Amino acid sequence: ILQLKNRDAGFTKPPMYWTNYQRAYSQAQSHFYRAETERDARSAYQRFQDRYQAKYAIAVENLKKDEASLFTFYHYPAEHWQHIRSTNVIESAFSTVRLRTAKTRGQGTMVTTLSMVFKLAERAQLRWQRLRGHQLITKVFEGVKFINGIEETLAA
Repeated sequence: ILQLKNRDAGFTKPPMYWTNYQRAYSQAQSHFYRAETERDARSAYQRFQDRYQAKYAIAVENLKKDEASLFTFYHYPAEHWQHIRSTNVIESAFSTVRLRTAKTRGQGTMVTTLSMVFKLAERAQLRWQRLRGHQLITKVFEGVKFINGIEETLAA
């Protein structure tokens, strides 16, 4: 008790809490997650592995397993990166429907439930915002290659 009370007086070293470790881990991870180019991201990823392999072996192994998919968004238009990194685009689109259907607790027939869901979605779409770079979606579907978020012909 004395140590805890007097740590501000310099008698003991202040404890390090798990949240501090999580914050450091999260910040280091964001360096390769938010890099400007795939090359920068891969070098930050390698530094991350070297630094945290001993402390967070399971997390690093999971990242190694998913390495192929970690950097795929660099092959999409830069305007889409914000949406790819976030699941909020999908979550917020259906939050109105999910909230209302949860409140009904499965009451009613399948037809009334589907009608309600349709009407809720129809109303919710009035508040939806257009994706950034929506005009590039057709290029993505056509298979146009993007390097570090820039169309390959423009990047060359």
